[in-house]
Amino acid sequence: MSGTSEGIGSAADGIRPAMTQRHPAAEPSDLPADYRSAFDAAHLAMAVVDRTGHVVGANRAFADLLGAEPHALTGRAAADLVDLASEARTWQAYQEVLRGRQARLRCTRRVKHPDGHSLWTEVTLGPVPGSGDVLLSVADISDRRDLQARLRHLQMHDPVTRLPNRALFFERLSAALEASSYEHGGTGRIGLCYLDLDGFKAVNDTLGHRVGDRLLTAVAKRLTRCADQSGYGRTGGHLVARLGGDEFALLVEDSTGTEQLADLARSVLAAVQEPFDLAGQRLSVSASIGVVERAAEGTSATGLMQAADTTLYWAKADGKARWTLFDPERNAHRMTRQALSSTLRPAVERGEFTLEYQPLVDLESGVVRGVEALVRWNHPQFGTLTPNRFIGIAEEDGSIVQLGSWVLRTACRQARRWQIEQPSDSPVFVSVNVAVRQVWDSDLVGDVAEILAETGLAPQLLQLELTESAVMGSAGRPLQALQALSDMGVRIAIDDFGTGYSNLAYLSRLPVSVLKLDGSFVRGFRYEEGTHPNPADETIVEAMVQLAHRLGLTVTAECVETAGQAARLRRVGCDTGQGWLYSRAVAPELIAEMIAARPRH
Repeated sequence: MSGTSEGIGSAADGIRPAMTQRHPAAEPSDLPADYRSAFDAAHLAMAVVDRTGHVVGANRAFADLLGAEPHALTGRAAADLVDLASEARTWQAYQEVLRGRQARLRCTRRVKHPDGHSLWTEVTLGPVPGSGDVLLSVADISDRRDLQARLRHLQMHDPVTRLPNRALFFERLSAALEASSYEHGGTGRIGLCYLDLDGFKAVNDTLGHRVGDRLLTAVAKRLTRCADQSGYGRTGGHLVARLGGDEFALLVEDSTGTEQLADLARSVLAAVQEPFDLAGQRLSVSASIGVVERAAEGTSATGLMQAADTTLYWAKADGKARWTLFDPERNAHRMTRQALSSTLRPAVERGEFTLEYQPLVDLESGVVRGVEALVRWNHPQFGTLTPNRFIGIAEEDGSIVQLGSWVLRTACRQARRWQIEQPSDSPVFVSVNVAVRQVWDSDLVGDVAEILAETGLAPQLLQLELTESAVMGSAGRPLQALQALSDMGVRIAIDDFGTGYSNLAYLSRLPVSVLKLDGSFVRGFRYEEGTHPNPADETIVEAMVQLAHRLGLTVTAECVETAGQAARLRRVGCDTGQGWLYSRAVAPELIAEMIAARPRH
């Protein structure tokens, strides 16, 4: 031991002229024998480094770690031995320790042994008391790193399919998006196939979770094979992951465009649809895939996944067993729909809705007999919206009950005001559209009775319009409500008649007084230059008018746009017409002028 210490001291003495003056107490050869023995025999690799960063002395453990003799390390730059210069922040901190401006440094470094293998080490530097030197210690933490790596692998991979899990997928996705902001070697684009198995729950429910897990494992292998064959597998820097349940994702970094993603989606779809043989159990499944491909710059992980999730929903809604490409225009419509849905209920309370009225004109005399109330939404963001933009949403979320009640009350109040302002023997009636959900989710009969009593409008001056599908399928409560309203004196009209597959025999048992022919029949009456109307259209309309009259019903034709159409409708016996030939939907003041212009009796 003393010989080893002397060797270190001799080597240090040999290079001292090239170094700064040193404190005697820091010299390993000048240390007491027991300290020198402890230093050299310690299992922890250690070396003393002077202010210039050169090794003054190293123990046997340090030398063995680097595959050298202790004396051969004296005078070597410590930063080179343990790779302290490869990272700017570590190098700066190391310099601060040498200058005495920082007390300690601890970092992890990968050290290469001369025989070729690498070690993960934890490097610590701290001052040697009473001198300007620092003590460098190096601990081999390779086993710890291996354990951490194994634990991380378990943490970041799905135990069933062995694929990367949701956590690793989002880590990779975020890293890919961040890299695109400063790396210019790739395409700067990113693609994602988001996949969901169709009917997987039925497999679990009928065959058990064990078979379900085997199916997931088999699907994972096919997805990985598709990615590998297409050149987008994990070995190529891209990712196939299981996000949970029966959802999988294929991430394509540096994608070349939508066609690349479309090819991948097609191959995945075909692979999944091939039958699976699972321990003698033959299964066939399909998948729905949402495909998103876009520039990585300006894209967030959340935004990309929202787009993928939306597109997957479209694929499901469009019939499953297919892939669908993200469509910004379709998504904008969906976002608008969501915005409308979230603000619809408060909009009624804020008074954002108004009513316009379209005349219903007697085809023989040309006199306005009634008006249809049409609701408009004066949206603060999207402007004036027609019913086709929001009525479907209102029916889905139930706000149609609140909105419908407001429309009914406002229309009845307006009809009564016209009657008072323009007294005549034949006041105009008002027609109001009613959704079938209003019948189910509210006391429509009670609401109508209350509104008529409140406004003073006679029941005969109110007409309620329901679609053909709603009326023809009426039974139980809806039929009872329609009958009660009819008994009250309110007229019931079937809107868009002729578009469904109605049981005409059932029509005679309904409390209906008016049929409104769908505009598609009337459009067939129109003469275009160089064309001739289809005589079958006139025959069909004439037959429906005759049927209605024999049942004691009146008939209104919608979408009357030309005088020729009106003349032919008169010829087949249609009672009233509605359309742009007479007027678009207008404000109540203009309807008042039309009423005032009617001939007096």
